[in-house]
Amino acid sequence: MIKLDRRAFLKGAGATGASCALASVVPGSLAAIGAPALKGSGETVYSICEMCSTRCPIAAQVVDGKTVFIQGNAAAKSFGGKVCARGGAGHSLLYDPQRIVKPMKRIGERGEGKWQTISWEQAYSEIAAKMNELKSKYGPETVVFSSKSGSEHTHIFNMANAFGSPNTFTHLSTCPGAYEVAAHAIYGTKLKRDLSNSKFIINFGHNLYEGINMSETRALMNAQMDKHAKLVVFDPRFSVVASKADEWYPVRPGSDVAVALALCQVLIADNLYDKAFVERYVEGFAQFASQVAAYTPEWAASLTDVPAKDIRRIAHEMAKAAPHALVDFGHRSTFTPEEFELRRTIYALNVLLGNFERKGGLYMGKKASSYNKLAGADVAPALANPGVKIPKPAAKRIDQLDGQYAFTWKMGGVYQSIIDTVTTGKPYPIHGWVMTRTNPMQTVTDRSKVEQALKKMDLVVCCDLYVSETAAFADYILPECTYLERDEEIADKSGKNPGYYVRQQVVDVIGEAKPGWQIFRELGIKLGLDAYYPWDNIQTLQLAQVNKDDALLKEIKAKGYVSYGKPLMLREPQMVADFVAAYPGARPADDDGTYGSALKFKTPSGKIELYSVEVEAMAPGRGTIVYHEPQLKQPDELYFIQGKVAVHTNGATHNIPMLANLMSDNAVWIHPETAARFGIKNGDDIRLTSSVGSETGHALVTKGIRPDTVFAYMGFGSKNKELTRASGKGVHCGNLLPHATAPVCGMCVHTTGVKLEKA
Repeated sequence: MIKLDRRAFLKGAGATGASCALASVVPGSLAAIGAPALKGSGETVYSICEMCSTRCPIAAQVVDGKTVFIQGNAAAKSFGGKVCARGGAGHSLLYDPQRIVKPMKRIGERGEGKWQTISWEQAYSEIAAKMNELKSKYGPETVVFSSKSGSEHTHIFNMANAFGSPNTFTHLSTCPGAYEVAAHAIYGTKLKRDLSNSKFIINFGHNLYEGINMSETRALMNAQMDKHAKLVVFDPRFSVVASKADEWYPVRPGSDVAVALALCQVLIADNLYDKAFVERYVEGFAQFASQVAAYTPEWAASLTDVPAKDIRRIAHEMAKAAPHALVDFGHRSTFTPEEFELRRTIYALNVLLGNFERKGGLYMGKKASSYNKLAGADVAPALANPGVKIPKPAAKRIDQLDGQYAFTWKMGGVYQSIIDTVTTGKPYPIHGWVMTRTNPMQTVTDRSKVEQALKKMDLVVCCDLYVSETAAFADYILPECTYLERDEEIADKSGKNPGYYVRQQVVDVIGEAKPGWQIFRELGIKLGLDAYYPWDNIQTLQLAQVNKDDALLKEIKAKGYVSYGKPLMLREPQMVADFVAAYPGARPADDDGTYGSALKFKTPSGKIELYSVEVEAMAPGRGTIVYHEPQLKQPDELYFIQGKVAVHTNGATHNIPMLANLMSDNAVWIHPETAARFGIKNGDDIRLTSSVGSETGHALVTKGIRPDTVFAYMGFGSKNKELTRASGKGVHCGNLLPHATAPVCGMCVHTTGVKLEKA
């Protein structure tokens, strides 16, 4: 063990962190209170990363009392026992001088940056009193709650529902929402990709070699290297995944859906689709086929700049590889108002390939209950869902004002509807906003409107690790401890067979920070909601999850990641044969050697729906997939698109010392022809101006972008002084993006037009 005093601590924190912290010390930060010695066992602790939404299984170990060495958990084979750059930098959070470790209360104007430290008791008492006052005067529904979806968001949402508010929002509509809503509309459930066994992969801007999901990134690598899979990428930018593709097409921003529709047209018109699969499992094929008949490759070529002959050839090559072919449904593309139709069309392509529950295709996660039923034995333990049933709040959600978003209400909500409601007062005014691990000032479009909404609130509470760009406008900041300092519930990680993993504390908590579950339990009790907290701590909650099976709990904790049984895909004959052979009581295979008759879809028809009565009722004219021309820019503007980078996570990691040192700015990609037209050279200062804002950055002149398009990585350009490593570094994408919501899926629209000039 070593002991660091404040002077030694700041000196050793790294050049960027130390100098910035000395320039401006926030009262509740680690720099202000000094750093204790790092306390934790030298033994390896198996846990879960929290540096991005993937949440990879990890093995962490305190080294010489100085730092935490983080690597992957070898038991999680699909992750390869590896972590990415973000995961390896997790220890950089612990001793960051700018990290908040004591509760703070605003004492100046919102956003002014004036704070005082307070006790947890004072914070809970004052917040609870204000929340109950708002509840009494205006109703509980006038307080909204938001969180990044993940391991602990249920705790803030359970507190919200117990308080009486239905208004809970995840980050769904700012990032993954379109493909989840589209999957629900067509298949009735979320789906997974079997990338590693694919022989032909089509990719619409899902840059897995930068927006890294360790399991899926490795699966794509394995498919390309081991299976010699062909990869075709449609993306306006020459991304890293495009650079590794067999073919790259710099498609016009917003026109991806036209390419996908034309591929569907060729598969149907040339009788290349899986007729047997469609006949058995698909509803609405006739309506869909009739609609796409007009969407020929020639039609698409005029909209997309992708040659018709290439679209036709690719469709034939893809069909030849089917069913071990895959059209990747996400994560991030160019994001237009037609995201719902793009994702539905991508799923429709997979349907036509007949790749569902086949190697190299799409499949459903095999949770313990369904897996055990097929096996005729308790192969995998099923987790319980402990807790007290919370009554459903009486009021309607604010995003229920428009019925077309019915799918999204149930999944994570239209996050940006908070901004609409504050602006219009409809369906009722909003007076309070409580949030955790979410940064809408970076991730929701039109930053100025988000700022205005925050300033209008009677109460803003942020639970975070830093004074994030959003937390800078809070009344109270509640410091959550890092993922290396907390235990959490057991989480389901089922794939082709059931699996679980668990986050475990690696080091003692630094300062007065607390885990999110504890913060919202204690605040809930202070609100008078004691009856909804029958558990005392996370250990009793874990034990309840495993039905008090102490041996099982010890096994999960000892390994960190456990899986049960044999991998199973219901329409893959060899996998079904191996499954039946392994379990004497297993359900017999169908006559064709599959479990095809066991397939059930949670849709109104019980089948895969290429025409949806449900969607038609929500959004008339959209029951089947129809092309709508997106209007993204004016004739004298350039398209502005964004994307993910390998060393940062959206709006969350740009101030973390190690990652800030790796990349602190986001140069704007500009094609040489475009740069020459504006007299811009590589490295020059430039200005982008949209209909809602203006940003200054610097130019990266490259042929890796279309001449009519500029690109920047998202999450940079923070505007609050507390994040001194990130403040003013680069272009703030959200400040350029107008506030707009895509139909049906409720997505923020992340493409717009901008004017470019030399600054």
